[in-house]
Amino acid sequence: MSTLKVFRIKGEIRKPNLETSFAKEVVAVKPEHAIEKVYAELGSRHRAKRFQIKILSVEEIKPEEIENPILKKLVVGEGRVGE
Repeated sequence: MSTLKVFRIKGEIRKPNLETSFAKEVVAVKPEHAIEKVYAELGSRHRAKRFQIKILSVEEIKPEEIENPILKKLVVGEGRVGE
């Protein structure tokens, strides 16, 4: 069984009426799966096609470096969130 890892994906959305950068943290087994998840989430949320989403970097991060509080609580656990 594979272990889940946390990835931080940075990129930008370029649509005719919207141009913005983003950084998302996702849980996945491999970087390819994390990229697919970001494409799906951003495409659904912003109605952006894949060619309008440009991925700039994908990095695996340690649980201590997670910025999203909900994701941190899921990965790290109940007791260590406030520390």
